[in-house]
Formats: sequence, C-alpha cells, structure tokens
Amino acid sequence: MRDLNQKKMHIAISGNIGAGKVSLAEKLASHYHMQVIFEEVAKNPYLGDFYMDMTRWAFHIQVFFLNSRFRQNLRIQATSDSVIQGRTVYEDAFVFAKNLNQAGLLNDRDYQTYLDIYQTIKPFITPPNLMIYLRTGIPKLVRNIQERSRAFENSIRLDYLRDLNNLYEQWITEYKESNLLVIEADKIDFINNVEDFAYIVRLIESEIHGLFSKKDPAV
Repeated sequence: MRDLNQKKMHIAISGNIGAGKVSLAEKLASHYHMQVIFEEVAKNPYLGDFYMDMTRWAFHIQVFFLNSRFRQNLRIQATSDSVIQGRTVYEDAFVFAKNLNQAGLLNDRDYQTYLDIYQTIKPFITPPNLMIYLRTGIPKLVRNIQERSRAFENSIRLDYLRDLNNLYEQWITEYKESNLLVIEADKIDFINNVEDFAYIVRLIESEIHGLFSKKDPAV
C-alpha cells in the first residue's frame, strides 16, 4: 500500500460515548505516524453541569462543541500533515443536538438557532477523506465508560445511550460526505488484540486504495 504520509489524509472516527474512538485514534496515529486531534472534553466548562441538568445546559454544551469542532476543522485544513480526528461536527448536529431536541431537553427555538449556526459554518467545513464509524452495542459502551471512570459520566442513563445509538444508525445510513468504513466494534478487541487491530488496518488500507484511485474530495 502507498504510505498515507505521501499524501495529506484526514481520517475521522465517529461513534457513541464509550465506543473506543480515542483508543483507536491513538493506535492508528502511532501506526501511521499521523497527527491526532481529539474533542475538547476536558476543556468544556459545561460538561459536568450538563450531565447533572441536561435541560438547563443543553444549548450551551452543543454550541461549545460546535464551535470547538469547527475550529478543529480549520486547523486540519491549514496543516500539511495527515490527521486523525476523534468525532466530527456532523455528529454534533445530526446525533447529539437532534437527540436533545427529540428528548425535550433542547427546546425547538434553541435547536433551530443551533441548526442556523451549523448551516452558516457548513460551507467552510471540509469533510474527512475517510469516516470510520465504530458500531457498538450498549453493553460494551457501558463497560468502556465504567472502565475509564470519568466522574462526569457517572450519571449517563442507558436510555440516553440507546437514543444516541439509534440516531447514529440513522445518520450513518444517510452519510454521503466522504468514503465510509463501518466497523462492528462489538465483535473485535482492537485495543488488546493485535490481530483485531491489524484487521482494522487492512480495512482502512483497502478504503485508501479506493481514495487514491479517484478524485480526492478533501484536497
């Protein structure tokens, strides 16, 4: 396979809370010697408050993530390095904000304002060359969340994770922005099993071959 670093490449990893995005991004970044950009969870001043009172802080947290993800995209466009990104602006708009609105936690007025902001910045967003979706069931999500022991995630409800999973499936079915690779994360352990990680690498390289053989949407 052609070395990924011979051509600028933007790979994004999507998936529900606890799907393993950070772990996979770190392993791929090390394997391919690529820069990795994570979502600014620790820097979000609303996150702890949000999980304690979702209705009050829903709009605040979504606007923060939308702005943060947009800044990330601008950084990715500006660099000449290949980049792996954990979670994208598309998930913010079509999964998390939509879920809060459907659950009655983000009222229609605030949701429409959020969508207006998204539509304003969308023309300036360059999609990744490859979107990887980690399809993960609730039991594994819960296990991963418990193992990483983030205090602000202790109050996450199972129905919240289920609703997000449903919207992820709807979004990924309709995703047309770039090449897409769906990985059945329940069936493999890419963190601890070398063969499982190698399997993912083979899938990615197969997709990259296809990218190099046709027009690159992000260059």
